[in-house]
Amino acid sequence: MILSDIKEYLVKHKRVTLGDLAVHFGTEPEAMKGMLDLWIRKGRVVKSDARACCAGICGKCAEAAAMEIYEWRS
Repeated sequence: MILSDIKEYLVKHKRVTLGDLAVHFGTEPEAMKGMLDLWIRKGRVVKSDARACCAGICGKCAEAAAMEIYEWRS
């Protein structure tokens, strides 16, 4: 997996959880975070927290990887 693969996936899917990225690329969430950090530093990816959307009441945010959302910025 290379950074351009991550870019393509994010461009195609718009907003993706860390867990979805890790599963798709067959890696651990922490390793995926390291790769996403480069795009974040370049201002191409924005990280948000799903808990900000539902205030944690949806019950679907039990895992940390499910709470981190990444979005590609054009």
